[in-house]
Amino acid sequence: MSFSNLGLSDKVLAAVAGAGYTTPTPIQEQSIPHVLARRDVLGIAQTGTGKTAAFVLPMLTLLERGRARARMPRTLILEPTRELAAQVKENFDKYGVGQKLNVALLIGGVSFGDQDLKLTRGVDVLIATPGRLLDHTERGGLLLTGVELLVIDEADRMLDMGFIPDIERICKLVPFTRQTLFFTATMPTEIRRVTEAFLHNPVRVEVSKPASTAVTVSQSQVTTGREPHEKRETLRRLLRDATDLKNAIIFCNRKREVALLHRSLQKHGFSVCALHGDMDQTARMAALDQFRKGELPLLVASDVAARGLDIPEVSHVFNFDVPHHPDDYVHRIGRTGRAGRTGTAISIVNSADQKSMAAIERLIGQSIPHTELPGAAPSSEAQMLEGEAPLQPAEPRGRDNRRPRRGARRSEDSAPRPRAGKSHGETGRPVKTRQPAPQMAAAEVPSIGRPMASPKHDAASEPGDHSHLPAFLLRPVRARR
Repeated sequence: MSFSNLGLSDKVLAAVAGAGYTTPTPIQEQSIPHVLARRDVLGIAQTGTGKTAAFVLPMLTLLERGRARARMPRTLILEPTRELAAQVKENFDKYGVGQKLNVALLIGGVSFGDQDLKLTRGVDVLIATPGRLLDHTERGGLLLTGVELLVIDEADRMLDMGFIPDIERICKLVPFTRQTLFFTATMPTEIRRVTEAFLHNPVRVEVSKPASTAVTVSQSQVTTGREPHEKRETLRRLLRDATDLKNAIIFCNRKREVALLHRSLQKHGFSVCALHGDMDQTARMAALDQFRKGELPLLVASDVAARGLDIPEVSHVFNFDVPHHPDDYVHRIGRTGRAGRTGTAISIVNSADQKSMAAIERLIGQSIPHTELPGAAPSSEAQMLEGEAPLQPAEPRGRDNRRPRRGARRSEDSAPRPRAGKSHGETGRPVKTRQPAPQMAAAEVPSIGRPMASPKHDAASEPGDHSHLPAFLLRPVRARR
């Protein structure tokens, strides 16, 4: 089947042909006719199958008739992250070249003034993140009573980011008679409850089972040590040994790990950029632009880059940290192997990640093969290059190697030199000298790791080794006469 059989307008078909697409994907083939028929759609498909075009193309056809009014958008698309919202706008710019549609983007990191100006002129398509959208509605600069079509994209990501209460508020602000399109890759229980509450007799379009992975992605896991420098050394060796690596996304669980790994790879000579939620919008878009253009082939990112980002030619995905939620694994490796291409997904696993990997294998219904990394463990030179000194065995802290306190008595070897100048003969006053401390008998001097014998308890009567005792318990005690 071709796009011409789906009922799209001539302008949209010309834009699709100009983009080089001739055959729709399964999710596009099954959902576009229902969208054009004004039916509610629940679309379930794995990442990289063309879900964005599945609602952008029919929306462009429906919006050819009608005109937008000031501060009252005709359609609303909700996205979980700024990057996904910007990506959807790029799709409208790409496929709507022959139409005069006003598309506005409401995301954080951009001034309210510029966004208010666009809303005042009238918007046909409003693409927004939930938080910034509610900010505009609470300020009174946006009315959602004219929304004819509502799209909730990446709904499971909305759930992970805590946006479900905001989604419920937004759904109550739009008209009850609207058309709703709901797209997700996984179907947790909470998502099912939302679909039952806000979709009216939806058409369920499921081109793959929930939480399935693409067959074009080769998955494997590599075992490493638990120390951070061991994981970083394993990643560097995987990057250097990969023969077909064109570019790669390296995922970490926390923003702090993203920053640390980014600096580490830069220190070792890799061309790499970083992306996480604490970066300002300008830096985030610049990092994505450099990665898309191939100026920096490696992108270290948090899960903000795991959902829906369309970077078609990503050859490798590395899970530097195994995700805590199994659904995140499906979205992460979905950044490679897109549009029928082949891809490679490698997870770096230590002993603490075994439980998470078992949950991932249960979710995707297959076992991930182990790959042995040839070579020895990371050397101390690699640790020093990382800025981490190799661990040295700790010295026993006994009586003989404790640090002297400030003001403590000095030993005979470190006795201060006499001052030059006045002496006993010059001043005529006797100089006080400290009397040496009474020396203990040889039998009374305790040895490190051996308890002091007492009148009641003889050392010979104490069975076992007492080297585990701290030094202050080994000090000799003089009995009062």
